[in-house]
Formats: sequence, structure tokens, C-alpha cells
Amino acid sequence: MLFSAVVLSIFGAGMWAVVMVYTVIDSGGGPVELSVVAAANAIGLLACAIPGGIVADRVSRRLILRVVELVNLVAITSVAVAGILGPVSIPHLTAAAFLLGGSAGFFFPAYSAILPRILPPAQLLAANGLEGAIRPALQQAAGPAVAGLVVAAVVAPAHAAWVIAGAHALALVLLLFVRPEPATDDPPDHEASTTRGVFHDLREAVAFTVRTPWLLWTLLYATVWVLVWMGPEEVLLPFITRERIGEDPRWFGFLLAAYGLGGVLGSIVVSSLPLPRRYLTVMISVWGLSTLPFIVVGFTDLYWLMVLSVFAVGFGFSYGNVIWGTLLQRRVPTHMLGRISSLDFFVSLALMPVSMALAGPLAEVVPIPVIFLAAGLIPFLLSFFVLRIARMPSDELAHPLGD
Repeated sequence: MLFSAVVLSIFGAGMWAVVMVYTVIDSGGGPVELSVVAAANAIGLLACAIPGGIVADRVSRRLILRVVELVNLVAITSVAVAGILGPVSIPHLTAAAFLLGGSAGFFFPAYSAILPRILPPAQLLAANGLEGAIRPALQQAAGPAVAGLVVAAVVAPAHAAWVIAGAHALALVLLLFVRPEPATDDPPDHEASTTRGVFHDLREAVAFTVRTPWLLWTLLYATVWVLVWMGPEEVLLPFITRERIGEDPRWFGFLLAAYGLGGVLGSIVVSSLPLPRRYLTVMISVWGLSTLPFIVVGFTDLYWLMVLSVFAVGFGFSYGNVIWGTLLQRRVPTHMLGRISSLDFFVSLALMPVSMALAGPLAEVVPIPVIFLAAGLIPFLLSFFVLRIARMPSDELAHPLGD
């Protein structure tokens, strides 16, 4: 039931990525308006990431997931209903995007914290690989592809939101049948956790992160990556696809599908193998290399080359993400996993709204190929610095995770 609900929710999020873009365009918006809506989603995620982690360590993870799906259903249904009356306003889309981002801020810590409670450590890599394959397959491949077809078939892009609302409604129904997670051994101070302050919980998680170099520097690396990469990918890519390839929404939908298929293959490959002995080196190196094909996207007007490039980016991104999720679940104490997961999302995505808000205006003064060149090159160069300063090669040898 849990996995089926997650599948439906991910599929809905994948459709929303395309429906949102063309609903903004249908409302008369351009890159600046899309930046506003995308930034609202990122702000919602950031605003709820830290509270989401603290709640996940204190409240039933099952309850959190149910509430998340209810919020998703309300937000998407409001867009679908408004679409019947005419073009959906940018403020309405901005508010819906904020709610969807906020619900994601609660979802990820709860889902990350529930897995180690229901699976043994030896199965976490495979489980993360399965979720890592399903996520790009649906959120970045099937969802966008189906959305492109539906948007092209309906009168207004917002009408496609009814399909997304149906997916979230069914996910919510399935979550109502999920059984409680089994009890686990808690740390000695667990009884005090109900009375100690929220700030105490947060300080504990921050202190653990700061004194753990591999964790701290991976989060900082992800922060820079998001700053230079997320805005071009979310805001500029739809418009260069329209300008260079064509206005049919299926072009953009299938481009996202190629990115998702790359992610599926990357997740399957890494999860079918044992966790690398040099797991930190492999993770950071693959992430760094995976951004280089993004440079091609900024310069080419050949659709097949754009498809191949985003496929390679998706492969490397998901390959590293599966390793990362497994490391959190195996090297972070279980009673802090919700908070550490929330810090992961908050710190690594802290500059996401800045990236999205700047992408549109920046494209007005800086050539788009130059923006994509920076987005592809900076994370690659930074990966060498992070490996060295965090001493990751020696850390991974000192803390082997072989099964």
C-alpha cells in the first residue's frame, strides 16, 4: 500500500511539472512568471523541510504521509476547478506551487525515516534503488510524457490537472490502509524527546552534521549545484525547447522523459551492484561528471542531441542519489534520521528559489548558452575540491559499509 501510494504521488508530481509550465504560458506568462511560480514551490519546500524533519522524529510517519497527500489533492484540485472558469491566474498557481512544495518538505523526511524501520540494513540499497528508479521513471519520464499528451489534447492546460488530482486522491485512499510501522529500539533519552524543545532537536541534528565532514561537505556541494543548475533546468529549458524545437508541449514532455529514463537506468545499475567500497568518491565523482552534458543542451538546436544529453544527466544524478540515500540511512543514527533528512533537503536546496527566481531575469542580460556552460562546468570542478577538503577517500576506508 505504501509503495503504491508513493508511485501514484510521484506520477502526479511528474505530470504537474509540465502542466504547471503550460498553464503559466496559457495565462500569458513568460520566463519571469514561471520563475515566480517555480520559486514559490522551492520556498514552500524550504519553509517546511526543517519542521518536517522534526515532526518525522516525533509523530507517526504514516500520519504525515496521509496529510501530505490530502494537501496535494486540495492544491491540484483548486487549479483544475479554476481552469474550468478560464485561464488560471499567476497568483493562484503561485499559491498552489507553494502548498505542493510545503507538502514535499514533510514527505521526504517522513519517507526517509520510515524505510529503516521496516527494512534491514542489507536491503536499503535495493529499496532506495527501486524508489530511485520509480521516481525518474514516473516523475521525470512517464508523468511528463503523459502530461504532454494530455495538455496537447485538452482545451486548456489546467484541465489536465484533473488527472493529477485523481492520482493524488487514489494515493490518499491507499495510505488509509497502510498498517503502523513496527516498533524499533530507541535511544536511552527517547522518553525525554517528548518534553525537550524543538530547538534542542534541531541543535542536535546540526551539531551532528557539522562534526561529520562527509555529510557537511556533500550538503554544501549540493547547495552550489542547485544554485547554478536548477534555475536553467526548471525555467530556461522549457523556453529554449519551444524556441529551437517547436511549441508542441510533447517536445518538452519527451525531453523530460529522456531525463527520467536516464535516472531509471542509473538507479537500476547502482542498486543491482554491491555498495561501492569507495562509496563517497564514486558518489561525488558521478555527480560532477553528470553535469557536463548539460553544457551541450545550452548550445545545440538538435533535438536528438538534447535528448541524449539530458539522459546522461539523469543517469548520473540518480546513480549518486541512490548511494546518498543509503548512506544517510546507514551512517546516521535512526532516531535522528528524520531531522538529518530534513537538513539534507533544506541545506542542499536552500538556494533553489534563488536559482529559479534569477534564471528568467538573468536570461535577459546573459546569453543562455553561457548560463548553461556555467551550470555544467561549476559542479564538475567543485567535485574535486569537495573530495579533498572533506577527506572523503580516507573516511570511506575507515567506515566500510560492505554487507
